[in-house]
Amino acid sequence: MASIHSIADLGRSAEQQLPVHLWDFIAGGSGDELTLAANRAAFDAVHLVPRVLVDVAEPNCGTTLFGRELTMPVAVAPMAYQRLLHPDGELATARAAAAAGIPFTVTTLSTVAVEQITDTGADTWFQLYWLRDRALMLDLVHRAENAGCSALILTVDVPEMGRRLRDIRNGFALPADIRAVQLPEAATSLAQTRSADASAVATHTSELFDPGLNWANLEWLRANTRLPIVLKGLLDPRDAALAVEHGVDAIVVSNHGGRQLDGAIPSIDALPDIRAAVGDHCTVLLDSGIRGGIDVLRALALGASAVLLGRPVLWGLAVGAETGVSATLSMLRAELHTAMRLTGCPDLVAAAALRHAKPSHAEKGVMSR
Repeated sequence: MASIHSIADLGRSAEQQLPVHLWDFIAGGSGDELTLAANRAAFDAVHLVPRVLVDVAEPNCGTTLFGRELTMPVAVAPMAYQRLLHPDGELATARAAAAAGIPFTVTTLSTVAVEQITDTGADTWFQLYWLRDRALMLDLVHRAENAGCSALILTVDVPEMGRRLRDIRNGFALPADIRAVQLPEAATSLAQTRSADASAVATHTSELFDPGLNWANLEWLRANTRLPIVLKGLLDPRDAALAVEHGVDAIVVSNHGGRQLDGAIPSIDALPDIRAAVGDHCTVLLDSGIRGGIDVLRALALGASAVLLGRPVLWGLAVGAETGVSATLSMLRAELHTAMRLTGCPDLVAAAALRHAKPSHAEKGVMSR
């Protein structure tokens, strides 16, 4: 870790250390990975307009989500099968998130049970896929509530898994000692069944996930949980408006990190219209493409209340277990502090008011906000 000075350094180190099939599993996108690349290009195209002569001696990047205080507007995104990268898996990531003062999202496909994760003291959110087995899904919701999770995130952009060609070419399958422990063992065996030209994880999830999820199903979910409901995977402002009509507490603007529809709009490009569509009626979060503190600030300036951090957390886990994840989150916080100082933002209210431009706008002498 001593030679790692940025999140990009961390990614390069993880790639060097991991076997190719594991690196491809966490780094890859769907199809030709056009959306994966577009996520980064879209962030890089957002140019912030700094303010000056503002007292930024002690920038405050703290915020509150779902009644809990966060040290910065960041949560760890839901990411499956973390014990692939280190034996401590989700436990290491959750402990690092707790130490950093930010939420950790445990996924349906976690390799550690939600009860063990909440025992770390982390502010834990629970991510749910819409399953064919409604009784199993209800059991997961109740387990999340009883374990002390503070929010329920329903992923809505996976009627089926995108074609992740790296995994297909690698014939990716889980090793025998790795499985989604919150699901029945018989239901997860397909993920460990190797095929020369298929992703076992995709085969496994096609058996589990119900592509019939629709807006009417939210009424059932609301009736069966007391937790705030967050919809993850929205890109169209019309869907965001429908989410508000259906009484959800928050949405995550997300293209699943470029792992679902290849050719989907970058999340950061979809964000402003979605923010405009929901106004103040719904909390708006964002993921897909966050790679540093300046990206967090860009997301705040374009309308997000906070972001979910994905792959960089896995890079930290692969390189240094809990210490690696802690280093990732510390770097992100330091970069955010620097970005806030250099843009004249003493707090997140000022961050949300930053003006910004993209090259196409700047060339015309037009500046948004």
